[in-house]
Amino acid sequence: MSLREKIDLTKLPKHIAIIMDGNGRWAKKRLLPRIIGHTNGVKTVKRIVELARELNIQVLTLYAFSTENWQRPKDEVSGIMTLLKTYLKSELENMIENQVSFRVIGDISKMSAEIQTELKNAIEKTKDMKGLVLNIALNYGSRQEILMACKNLIDKGIKNPTEQDLSDSLYTKGLPDPDLLIRTSGEMRISNFLLWQIAYTEIYITDVLWPDFKDEEFYKAIVEFQKRERRFGKI
Repeated sequence: MSLREKIDLTKLPKHIAIIMDGNGRWAKKRLLPRIIGHTNGVKTVKRIVELARELNIQVLTLYAFSTENWQRPKDEVSGIMTLLKTYLKSELENMIENQVSFRVIGDISKMSAEIQTELKNAIEKTKDMKGLVLNIALNYGSRQEILMACKNLIDKGIKNPTEQDLSDSLYTKGLPDPDLLIRTSGEMRISNFLLWQIAYTEIYITDVLWPDFKDEEFYKAIVEFQKRERRFGKI
């Protein structure tokens, strides 16, 4: 029986979040420029989006660029932005055809006007799609997100906010919290990603570098998720 066949389609995670790590190391192992690792990482993104859609996953959130990533070499950041622009232009029609709703979490105001235009165009043209919600985290940091939410609550005059009030002030408003968080490349940290939302999320770490995260690795993570007993603090 293949891993795909082992997946119980009645117990799928509604929301899968992924920290896509290891592009640079993948390139370094092959004595290639880091941008080649990112280029191959985009190929993995396309395939994982396709698999999530085929399995009828409701939400897929991908950590693409953190608030800290601006500290990387300028040529690498520029290359990543070029890849993002290319991805949006090449995949937009495919997203529409497959009913994928494209969204962004993070502060895109810090990005170039050209990138902002491409992002807003993709968001607008796919806003009524009824299939997979594809969340891309760009210029995203969870501490900054929570601080933003708190400031919004203060501005609204809410003096005794509930957990729901804060959740409704986050970028992920209206979406279910992640059921499964996958991190590639073996690093054992959360890296300022969805800190509020992953309070009861199942975490799956793999040593596989993101460009090598193929179909079987995705299925393996879901099969492992389905083996776990989620008690949410109860016995």
